[in-house]
Amino acid sequence: MVGSEGRGAVGERESTSGQPIELDRPMRADARRNQELLIEAAREEFTEHGGAASMEAIAKRAGVGVGTLYRHFPKRIDVVEAVYRTDVDQLVSAAAGVADLEPWDGLVSWMESFVHYAFGKRIFLSELHEAFEKNPGLKSDSRERIEGAMNDVLVRAQHAGEVRTDVDGADLMQLLGTMCMSSTLGEEQGQRLLQMILDGLRQPVGTPLQSHGARASA
Repeated sequence: MVGSEGRGAVGERESTSGQPIELDRPMRADARRNQELLIEAAREEFTEHGGAASMEAIAKRAGVGVGTLYRHFPKRIDVVEAVYRTDVDQLVSAAAGVADLEPWDGLVSWMESFVHYAFGKRIFLSELHEAFEKNPGLKSDSRERIEGAMNDVLVRAQHAGEVRTDVDGADLMQLLGTMCMSSTLGEEQGQRLLQMILDGLRQPVGTPLQSHGARASA
């Protein structure tokens, strides 16, 4: 039996509900696999049923008992947070994953990943707003990580002369971030808006590069 002294173990953190979640705590392979199954099942349930997705349905889809679900995620908001954190991790990792592509192709690929991420957030916006209200750091930390990844792929394309240099990651975040906030954005419209942004970013052939600092001093 684990005593109360175990609750402060390395890797344990509190969710927005105030309950400990063991996302980072070393665990047995079967327990980690159950956690991964639950997060993936939750994502699929939210995709299909939005805010109506139930804890029981998530456990059933993952092929585990409800008790196992509640041991990993004591409250429903904890599942939402886990799905969101996983999606952010994947988006940030994608920035390193495009390093083998040509700089422009890498930027396009990552921005497409961002749009996919945005559509994933849309399915539980109301739950995310609740999580952000309870834990403001969740939103700010995630935004900082995403903006950093965005800046990495952008700067690489700028150094290659493919992208205008009077924009930065924060500018792109303003443009792309609005996609995450819209519950009515359709896939076709999202792709159309993304193409408009990409067209605006492309450095015109024969046009002198302008630095971001030069723009700021103008």
